[in-house]
Amino acid sequence: MNKVVAEVTARIEARSQKTREQYLQMIASQRDEGRNRDNLNCSNIAHAAAAMEGAIKENLITGEGPNIGIVTAYNDLVSAHCPYKVYPDEIKASVEMCGASAQVAGGVPAMCDGVTQGHPGMDMSLFSRDLIAQGVAVALSHNVFDGALLLGICDKIAPGMLMGAASFAHLPIAFVPAGPMATGISNKEKTEVRQQYAAGEIDHVALQRMECKAYHSTGTCTFFGTANTNQLVMEAMGLMLPGSAFVPPNTALRRALTDRISKDIANRTALGPKVRPLCDVLTAKNIVNGVVALLASGGSTNHTLHMVAIARSAGYILTWQDLSDLSEVVPLLVNIYPNAQPDINALQAAGGVPVLIKALSKRGLLHEDVHTVAGEFADQMTTPVLENGELKFVECGETKDPKVLISGEGCFREHGGLKVLKGNLGQCVIKISAVAPEHHHVKAPARVFNSQYDVHKAYQAGELNQDCVIVVRYAGPAAAGMPELHKLMPVLGNLQKAGYHVALLTDGRLSGASGGIPSALHLSPEAAHGGKVALLRDGDLIDFDADAGQVNCLTSLEGRVADVPDLEKDEQTFGRWLFRSCRASVSPADQGATFLFKPV
Repeated sequence: MNKVVAEVTARIEARSQKTREQYLQMIASQRDEGRNRDNLNCSNIAHAAAAMEGAIKENLITGEGPNIGIVTAYNDLVSAHCPYKVYPDEIKASVEMCGASAQVAGGVPAMCDGVTQGHPGMDMSLFSRDLIAQGVAVALSHNVFDGALLLGICDKIAPGMLMGAASFAHLPIAFVPAGPMATGISNKEKTEVRQQYAAGEIDHVALQRMECKAYHSTGTCTFFGTANTNQLVMEAMGLMLPGSAFVPPNTALRRALTDRISKDIANRTALGPKVRPLCDVLTAKNIVNGVVALLASGGSTNHTLHMVAIARSAGYILTWQDLSDLSEVVPLLVNIYPNAQPDINALQAAGGVPVLIKALSKRGLLHEDVHTVAGEFADQMTTPVLENGELKFVECGETKDPKVLISGEGCFREHGGLKVLKGNLGQCVIKISAVAPEHHHVKAPARVFNSQYDVHKAYQAGELNQDCVIVVRYAGPAAAGMPELHKLMPVLGNLQKAGYHVALLTDGRLSGASGGIPSALHLSPEAAHGGKVALLRDGDLIDFDADAGQVNCLTSLEGRVADVPDLEKDEQTFGRWLFRSCRASVSPADQGATFLFKPV
């Protein structure tokens, strides 16, 4: 076992002793009440059974077999969730074969950041994670369920569902993935066309035709953004079947995996001898395994928020320093977009998550004394295959493409894909694996903006043709809900392509697909919470040194007073006023940017 991984895990457990104990006491009290539905009266059960038919209704009446709650994020706007339309009926049929029943307990919102980026809806995106957590709790609160299956994949949805499920962790609960869409046009072409549009070289129709070739069918978007990072991390944590994260939708293997996890959860309830409650899987060691996989794969910066919030939902206090220390000893073993040109389908073809888990295990970077929702750690290094129509799990072997996934000696980079930067403005994170080494250090004057839209105006006016560090403040969770600033990437990409040394410093977020530009994100404390970034002015000299792990303002800020804009003025339309209480109570970015838990 790597010494640093062991030490980080031990200190997480030590600092979380009180909060984890309180959490486990809550879960134990729910477990000790006995089977939830046994505490309901006949009228309660009648309501739950009223619309049911056949075996489901009979099981609800007799209570002889388990009843599994399905919480779904299905809609046909989000391509990744579109396949879920047929899952409830498939799950019901599967569990009926083992004497159980299943019901759709509830649905949760699933917004697409790809649709809302650069528009008002993005200001609600991060808060939707916590609303989803609450939605899962509402769905399972009916207490007629002996276990649950979570149908959710994308950016805030999967983390939110896990956070909500953690409050019912006396039950066996697992994720049921749906897989990525087939590869469309190359990521290189996609980036080039976006930059051409930002430079005014092509029109809107040409851009639209390209985008529709990139995003063209059901399944997750194929870049390694937040959605696919969710899937990789959840599998690494043991929250789904091994090798199931990136099996394509609408295939025989995909259907067989859904069938298996449905039956596994039905057989893991307290009614049988193989009980495996979620609390036995959602442990510090499983969480650290997820973080290690995140770092080794160069996953989304959004998970510096999500993993902290997920940990809190299970009674653990995870810090950015923990992530930073782990990043120093975890090598980068995956090389896909935005770190390189291949996409998530190339990772799956190379061996996928099981091969990555095996490679990390061989290096002593994972805890092996952990349970998964349907087995043990050793099972995570197996790959699902169909033999004569029967699902089997075979030893995963080694990588089939070392240019995409390294399983033997060597690495793409010696340190993890994410890095924490500190300095006299606070602390922030960077996806360093996506930035070429020659762009790691930028020392340049600041160009300061209170809105991403003002950056676009300045660019179009030709005011950014210089070496500069673009500062976008008042984009944090308390100010504007922490919207992603992905629309800035073509602009900054063009400036970098023109030969200028540019970087981004912000208390906002970027898409998990963003790369190439050195970007210091999630700056904490944010401007709205009195962070020193609120004192910056145009021309202040910023030293952005990713290799040294520092971002500093070299100009004295002494005596300055922040000019605070009216933060609520622009947060009223398109439903944003409904989230005012969220902005008022949200925790800092380095504590998960959540309104569900008090800052520590």
